[in-house]
Amino acid sequence: MAPRAPFPERDGWYTHYVSYGETDAMAVVYHAEYLHLFERSRSAFMRETGISYRVAEERGVMLPVREANCRYRTPIRYDERIHVRCGISKWGRASVEFVYEIWNDDKTVLHATGMTGHACVDLTGKPVAIPGWLKELFQ
Repeated sequence: MAPRAPFPERDGWYTHYVSYGETDAMAVVYHAEYLHLFERSRSAFMRETGISYRVAEERGVMLPVREANCRYRTPIRYDERIHVRCGISKWGRASVEFVYEIWNDDKTVLHATGMTGHACVDLTGKPVAIPGWLKELFQ
C-alpha cells in the first residue's frame, strides 16, 4: 500500500455522534453515509473560514460535486463519537478538491479517507474561475 499523502496544513474538524438511522443491518455506518459526513465536515470547514455555502451561493458561486471517493478502513458503529478532518488538497482554475479523514473519538483509529472534487460554476451552471476572495479564505 502506498503511503498516505500529508494532510493539508489548513484543516477543520467536525465532530459527530452516529445515529441509529445512519447504520445498516450489521449495525455499522451504511457506506453512503460517509459522503454525508464529508459534506457536513466540508460545510463546517467553510463556516470556520468565515463563509457558508449559502453565502457563497448568494455571491454567485456554486461548488457542485463532480467526483467523490471513499476508502473504508475500519467500521464505525452506532453511537460512536467520530471526528471528520477536512482540508483542501488542490485548487484548479475552476475547481477545488477537498480531502477527508474520519477518526475515532481519541483519534487513534482511522476509519476512512476520501475526497470530493468540485467544479466552480455560476448560478446558471456555467464554469467560472475560482474567485480570489474564496481562495483567500482558505489560505
